[in-house]
Amino acid sequence: MKLSPRSSTAPVEGLADSPVAWWQTAVVYEVYVRSFADGNGDGIGDLEGVRSRLGYLRDLGVDALWFTPWYASPWVDGGYDVADYRQIHPDFGTVAEAETLIAEAAGLGIRTIVDVVPNHVSSQHSWFREALASAPGSEARSRFWFRPGRGVRGQEPPTRWPSSFSGETWTRTTNADGSPGEWYLHLFDAEQPDLNWDDPTVRNEFEDVLRFWFDRGVAGVRVDSAAFLVKDPGLPEMEAEGTAHPFLDRDEIHDIYRRWRLVTDEYPQRALVGEIWLPDLDRFARYLRPDELHMAFNFDFMVQPWDAGAFRHSIVETLAVHERVGAPATWVLSNHDITRPVTRYGRDDSAFSFETKRFGIPTDLERGTARARAAALLTGALPGVLYVYQGDELGLPEAEDLPTESRHDPMFFRSEGRDPGREGCRVPLPWTASGSSFGFSSASSGGSRRPWLPQPGDWGAYSVEAERADPRSMLSLYTGMIRLRRDLPDLTDEPLEWLPSDDDVLAFRRGAVSCVVNMSDHGIELPLGARVLIGSAPVAEGALAPDTAVWLHGESLPGDTASLPVARPASAD
Repeated sequence: MKLSPRSSTAPVEGLADSPVAWWQTAVVYEVYVRSFADGNGDGIGDLEGVRSRLGYLRDLGVDALWFTPWYASPWVDGGYDVADYRQIHPDFGTVAEAETLIAEAAGLGIRTIVDVVPNHVSSQHSWFREALASAPGSEARSRFWFRPGRGVRGQEPPTRWPSSFSGETWTRTTNADGSPGEWYLHLFDAEQPDLNWDDPTVRNEFEDVLRFWFDRGVAGVRVDSAAFLVKDPGLPEMEAEGTAHPFLDRDEIHDIYRRWRLVTDEYPQRALVGEIWLPDLDRFARYLRPDELHMAFNFDFMVQPWDAGAFRHSIVETLAVHERVGAPATWVLSNHDITRPVTRYGRDDSAFSFETKRFGIPTDLERGTARARAAALLTGALPGVLYVYQGDELGLPEAEDLPTESRHDPMFFRSEGRDPGREGCRVPLPWTASGSSFGFSSASSGGSRRPWLPQPGDWGAYSVEAERADPRSMLSLYTGMIRLRRDLPDLTDEPLEWLPSDDDVLAFRRGAVSCVVNMSDHGIELPLGARVLIGSAPVAEGALAPDTAVWLHGESLPGDTASLPVARPASAD
């Protein structure tokens, strides 16, 4: 398949001399391979399927693709249980196919970011199998956290640390003679044993993994659970607030990322991005110092409720902490772990928390869709990097009624079904308005297997085919927004300046481009003379409806701030 690159974006090799590094202003599209596109008809997405849809991604206008783990894995936790970093999962393809995909995407001006999971590996990893077969105190076991249990017979786990997946964080092994053995640590699932980063073999291995994929042309690495790697070797229990956490955000972790940065800097125009969930933004910013990671996901912004004050505070704090370390801010509305915006924003409590996820929470999809459209324009207008999770550009809702027999997520099973898990946002994408899989599986492959997760019966209306034909669709909105974001220099070069507005309205400008987001329950008037560049809903007679956002160009306005967008209630008539 031969595709033409976007006319306004040079191939990767032509960007090295750009005064602004690509990762500082990019639009990055997250690809969950298993659910993106199925090229061989077996019901599972694969690299062939991604290659067949590169034209779609080019037309959408994205600058880079972030692939969640595509490695060899038993797939206990969506591929985040890696058995071999130098092999591709056989359901997806081969390393040779990955190299071809990286090269073809680069030819279209689209870079590739791969996911690395340094906190843990799969229990099927050769290191862990060797450790289980070795004696306590062996070199093989030093790569993990094997410890004797507490109690007279060692029957109690070494700590009571909480798990991110519910349940226990230690599992006891069995000795060769059948007697109970040591315990091993797993902050996530029991089949994801934590690595011991005090062991130099572990450090050297992951630096080699970085080089392996950089040598194959990837432009960046996303670091999973980036703040978890270092543990207190004394294994203390959780202490009071203000003391060092025993396994999260420990100071020693920064030495690891300084070494990773040295490796990355051996390769021009490469970047590291961290998955860092920390409530303390100053601690968060430490990972982004000039000799560590290039950027990190801004989860504080993503989990905010639909409230202008909450968004404003998050934006202000985010920009301030990033400015202090000279790193670009990132903006993201969801990912493969988070309830989709269309569903989340339609709820009475529109914030997100893993602890409060439950079945049966009512949602108003019409309201949620309007807010998700407005949120897309808000994030697209902010300075920094924009991340888009596959399917959000189609306005897909969360699939909340998946049958139990089709579920795989350990968050669902380890919580005994209380937590609905994360697969509601991982359902395979619809590409065509009809067909047994809405075009997810290639018709030319002759495959007849159903997708690995069932698609809702009404998803044809959300398909790429249907939305391409509708200028009012979510896809048309995203495509237009990304194009404007790329073509308007002010949205690359100019800082954010807040404009006076009501408390329940966000209004700011970057150069001559202004963004206004009406989060109030009434319409507001827009300033006379401002040209509408794009709106999340039609702008009638200069009034912006509730739950609506608009980009304005103020070139015809006087230069003083007072004449730029100021939110005022629109007249009743």
